[in-house]
Amino acid sequence: MRLDTHAIVVALRPHGEHGAVVRLITAEHGLLAVYVRGARGRRLRPILLPGNQVEASLSARTDTQLAQATVELVHSRGPLLQEPLPAAAIDWICALTATALPEGQSYPRLYQVFDGLLAAIEAAPSASGWGAALVRYELLVLAELGFGLDLNRCAVSGGNDDLTEVMTVEERMRNMLSRHGAHSPNARAHVQRQPYLRAAIRRVAERWSRLRIDPAEHQIG
Repeated sequence: MRLDTHAIVVALRPHGEHGAVVRLITAEHGLLAVYVRGARGRRLRPILLPGNQVEASLSARTDTQLAQATVELVHSRGPLLQEPLPAAAIDWICALTATALPEGQSYPRLYQVFDGLLAAIEAAPSASGWGAALVRYELLVLAELGFGLDLNRCAVSGGNDDLTEVMTVEERMRNMLSRHGAHSPNARAHVQRQPYLRAAIRRVAERWSRLRIDPAEHQIG
């Protein structure tokens, strides 16, 4: 297998003396895990920062083997990591993307929004310029995984006067199982990712309450 693709770095885990397993998000192939030789060396370390855009060349003997990759920097967001709020936002959305999404499944809409959110964090002079977009991205991740949140009504009271509660992971899981079946690939993947999804839903609820965003403007379909 050989593949050349544009990608965004979302996670890096040391492997061996100098290498690392790097997770990349791509438009056509979704989340990919690759081994990059020398990833923690002086040349590649600043390239493989979360949020950076790269051109990656992947090769593997079989489709099931962990691919080896070489990367070239397209656009660096390293300077943003020196600023507390942008650094925290990039760290969170990259961690959410790397842990919540299954590997090898294409999410072109999610990739476009993710790329746009990173660009907004980079361009906006303050967090008020991208805070709502970050919440929209979290909602889209949940929606793409089958846990879309109905933000037109409260999951507890059923009303829409004070939308501070969202449906729990367990409630979303029951709804998803009724649609896809308990033994579907989606069901198995969601069971494994419940801790990450629960954390994401909790953070969406907290930010939703603080930002007081109009649900009609930010509903994810």
